Amino acid sequence: MATVTADTTDVLHRVRAEYREMPGLRLTQQQAQRLWNLDSTTCEAILDTLERARFLRRTSDHSYVLAMRDQ
Repeated sequence: MATVTADTTDVLHRVRAEYREMPGLRLTQQQAQRLWNLDSTTCEAILDTLERARFLRRTSDHSYVLAMRDQ
């Protein structure tokens, strides 16, 4: 399991902000990597962290969407 470091904290906040701003946002890991210009390891760590925090959830088609709760 990948770990988010201090170097990725700003990106983590940006990803949260964009999902809040666009609640219908639906991205695969590859799409997220391109959108936020991230390497695979960093992107995986961020998505994993947000999924474990129940901010995002992964759908059956492996897209990441905002979890259904007040953000």
